[in-house]
Amino acid sequence: MTTPDTPGPADPAARLTGLVRALRGHGLRIGPSETVDAAAVLAVLGLDDRERVRAGLAAAVLRSEGQRAVFDATFDLFFPLGVGTPEAVRADPPPLPDDPEPPRFGRPDPLRDDLRERLAAALAADDRAAQGRLAGEVIEALGRYGDGSSPGTDGWSAHQALGRLAPETLLARVLAALRPGGADPADPADRVLADEIRRRIQGFRGLVAGEARRRVAELRGTERIAERAVAPTVDRIDFLAAGRDQLAELRRTVHPLARRLATRLAARRRRAARGRIDLRRTLRRSLTTGGVPLRPAYRLRRPARPELVLLCDVSGSVAGFADFTMLLVHAMSEQFSRVRVFAFVNRTAEVTDLLRGTGGDPARLTARILTGAEVMGHHGNSDYGSALGDFADRHLDAVGPRTTVLLLGDARNNHRDPNLAALRLIDARARRVLWLNPEQPALWPTGDSAALAYAEVVEMHSCRNARRLADLISRLLPV
Repeated sequence: MTTPDTPGPADPAARLTGLVRALRGHGLRIGPSETVDAAAVLAVLGLDDRERVRAGLAAAVLRSEGQRAVFDATFDLFFPLGVGTPEAVRADPPPLPDDPEPPRFGRPDPLRDDLRERLAAALAADDRAAQGRLAGEVIEALGRYGDGSSPGTDGWSAHQALGRLAPETLLARVLAALRPGGADPADPADRVLADEIRRRIQGFRGLVAGEARRRVAELRGTERIAERAVAPTVDRIDFLAAGRDQLAELRRTVHPLARRLATRLAARRRRAARGRIDLRRTLRRSLTTGGVPLRPAYRLRRPARPELVLLCDVSGSVAGFADFTMLLVHAMSEQFSRVRVFAFVNRTAEVTDLLRGTGGDPARLTARILTGAEVMGHHGNSDYGSALGDFADRHLDAVGPRTTVLLLGDARNNHRDPNLAALRLIDARARRVLWLNPEQPALWPTGDSAALAYAEVVEMHSCRNARRLADLISRLLPV
């Protein structure tokens, strides 16, 4: 395969600036000083050792470990391992199938079977170099789509290639190769080994995805693919589009994010405690500086910490958003004098005690709420009007003049009565009511959404990812 300094976008400075620009597009804060440091790293390391270049540039521009996945995928586009078809594939191209229909898994396919055999051996040996070569062959043999008859219709798909190869089904074969006597599911050592093999298979899937991105980038343009085909950092993952693994990764960021937000709120509280200038004390201080008031004295305010009430829709796709926000606020509970959490689907129930018991398994918070609290009545569909009315009837004593109410949900009411009167009653008693909606504002007037009606009563803010949520909490919550 050709080396990284192959002509093309070969100027190291152009590659570096393109990399930095793409990373900024994904929300990484990389300033001029980090860019200069990265250029110095590149000048010292050169392009001979690609992995050293990767590590050096990551050290220069990244600020947290959570940004590494985005950096690695983008780095592979601007500093690719090679250009064009891998040498192994050019030297021994895969034969074209006689049957133009892509073979389904289970039908005889000598080429796919050979790739699976070699992949199983590479996984058993944990041979990363062999896996990298196989990734190129898999994409060439199984990932190509289109015939090039019209522009933009051909390319390579990692999803297609991996679907045909099915590497996850090789787990038993690799286990048998490493444990010739057979694996015992009850043996802890075998369970650890199985987890390790799954990790290797996941790593190979990443190699195939990277190879597909590299080839498509050569067709469509590196910067375009870096913008569209690289998964965002965890704090920019859309709550409504997040999968199970992404939600689990989001939960792991709860406590670090809570610490940062607590620091911001504490700083805001210190600034808010400084009231108006105390003229008498300021003049007294100025006697030590010749009558010049260099150090003003303030009348200190000692406001009580605010109370917080969360009212969360835990139904359907918004459950992940409510789940993450409840865990985050619970982790920040020391910043408030009192935190009470209520959940609903069409009935409202307090779940504060259930939230306190999530330390062992936060991933099943929503499941525990749905089974352990009466949040559903005679049907299982969202009904914001009924839930707000239930809260106003049975739990209004939780709201007082020092209380900020956070409503979490997409306001999709299944064409039922939105019960604006109940929301007005809550708003009249509270210090402030904020509605955080995980949908983008363009969707608020569509379908069964009552968002625009609710937005006329209380403040409604779009909150699609963890970064936006953190910004709203640090900026809008009272101190």
